[in-house]
Amino acid sequence: MNPEIFHSVLLDEEKCKGCTHCIRRCPTEAIRVKRGKARIDEERCIDCGECIRTCPNHAKYGQTDSLELLKNFRYTIAMPAPAFYAQFKGNLSLAKILGGLLKLGFDEVFEVAWGAEILADEIDRFLKKPNLALPVISSACPAVVRLVEVQFPSLIDNLLPLDSPLGLSAKIARKQAMAKGYTPEEIGVFFITPCPAKVMEVRRSRGLMERIDGAISMSSIYSRLVIDLDSLPEALDFQLACWKGIGWARSGGEQESLGEGKYMAVDGIHNVISVFEKIEMGELKKVIYCEAQACVGGCIGGVFAVQNPFIAKVSINHLIKKYTCSRPPEDNEIKEWRKEAVFQRVNPYEVRDVMKLDDDYRKAIEKYQQIEKFLEKLPALDCGACGCPTCRTLAEDVVRGKAQEIDCPFLLREKLCEISKEIFELANRVPQTMSEEGGKKKIESQ
Repeated sequence: MNPEIFHSVLLDEEKCKGCTHCIRRCPTEAIRVKRGKARIDEERCIDCGECIRTCPNHAKYGQTDSLELLKNFRYTIAMPAPAFYAQFKGNLSLAKILGGLLKLGFDEVFEVAWGAEILADEIDRFLKKPNLALPVISSACPAVVRLVEVQFPSLIDNLLPLDSPLGLSAKIARKQAMAKGYTPEEIGVFFITPCPAKVMEVRRSRGLMERIDGAISMSSIYSRLVIDLDSLPEALDFQLACWKGIGWARSGGEQESLGEGKYMAVDGIHNVISVFEKIEMGELKKVIYCEAQACVGGCIGGVFAVQNPFIAKVSINHLIKKYTCSRPPEDNEIKEWRKEAVFQRVNPYEVRDVMKLDDDYRKAIEKYQQIEKFLEKLPALDCGACGCPTCRTLAEDVVRGKAQEIDCPFLLREKLCEISKEIFELANRVPQTMSEEGGKKKIESQ
């Protein structure tokens, strides 16, 4: 494994049975089955969690952090995702949920939903700029961002250059804690995550001001709080989010926070791919902003969620109606954050050339022709028996030197038939020193 690349989605080989469920659902074709076990290509993986959902043997899982990490810091801040609220019944107050986080040992709570509200105003401001690459694609979902980097490099310029709600919230939370007298090293910022993609984003955060020190799954936090909800204290001082940020938990919430406009929302990674293909073909130039989320239903459909996403959506809609009053930051704070580039993305987007056949253009053309020629031999069934998701991916792997032609069971069968035919012909071949009649008698006697 490349030490520079971190992925939250991991494989438990002991549980893997070598089935083909995961290779069929992986949106970037990052999984192969070799020698009866799945293998994840870390260069192609976008941590969307589709393989975790589909694996019947629970061989895929998302790596997260433990509450034990809180002991490493003098002052700790919990940052719950908006989707975290949807795990509880809609009649439970947000102040009580946030109070539960304090009961678990956190010193402060900063709502990512409030960060989303602040970011929404900046996005609206950005979209008024001229000469934008349209549609502008949201940077809120790290799996979608990496999908663009890996599979749609032509859309890099379409990605919103502003930070995600998570990244922005971490910066503001750390600034506020420093204003209380704590040093950056003493402050521990922890995100309560709905999915493995955001764990990836957390692990790739850099710098003292931008760093997020851990990502803890919503399911693990929920299991600790749900035991005795009635005894949870209320943290009224920390509850700032309203409908505008809470709605980001579900698909369409980000779009709604921007108000009226030529905006669209798409959820589900395969649906996102379909829309991005349309954008590449220039069919959606009239759309100004595209909210795209890897999970069906948005973050409430994340693999670390406990609640059924459809029930969670009902809870979110209830909270949206309940929390209508906004408490935005002061104008001077906004101006200061703009001056310090708090809203800007720290890590630039990078094109990942994992789909490129060769750096040399001519060799790439030759390999493409080899792939097309080999495809003519294949049955075009996409059965997955070779360990690749499709016949085309097998052809690509063969040309790249990562697979053999006879990995296809149909080609293997043809090869065995040819070999058996040759063996039969050789068995009937009469040596030059023997007459045909004598040779036949010898074969018959055998």
